[in-house]
Amino acid sequence: MFDLLPSRRRNEDTFKSMLKSFDDVFNRDVFSPLNENFRSFQTDITEKENAYYVEADLPGFNKEDIRIDMENNQLTIHAKRDNKNEEKDNNDKIIRQERHYGEFVRSFYVDNVKEDDITAKLEEGTLKIEIPKQAPTKPTKKKIDVE
Repeated sequence: MFDLLPSRRRNEDTFKSMLKSFDDVFNRDVFSPLNENFRSFQTDITEKENAYYVEADLPGFNKEDIRIDMENNQLTIHAKRDNKNEEKDNNDKIIRQERHYGEFVRSFYVDNVKEDDITAKLEEGTLKIEIPKQAPTKPTKKKIDVE
């Protein structure tokens, strides 16, 4: 026996499918195809009483490939990869060549930190940053005279 679907049910499924396609186009990130292939590195940030701790997964990077900047309360981690692998045969012809280029950048806002005491260490593909806190500065109040 045949399974028959009422025509209205089939139309509802088509309509739902069409709505889903419409939503996928307008609700996705413009760069999502790039993000799927070129993901940024994963980070964990924890806050303790005296410091913030950042752990970033950077497997395959050397410490020379990593730059950390602190400017205007923004901690920015740059990791750049520039690897080239070549395989040649006995006649010195290249039989396989692979290149891995890319730069990954993440920024985080941190406030009331001791910038001169920030430390970073790369251990087994994990970048560990300790950002010591300083006592928050109280906002000052100033009366401004109108001329």
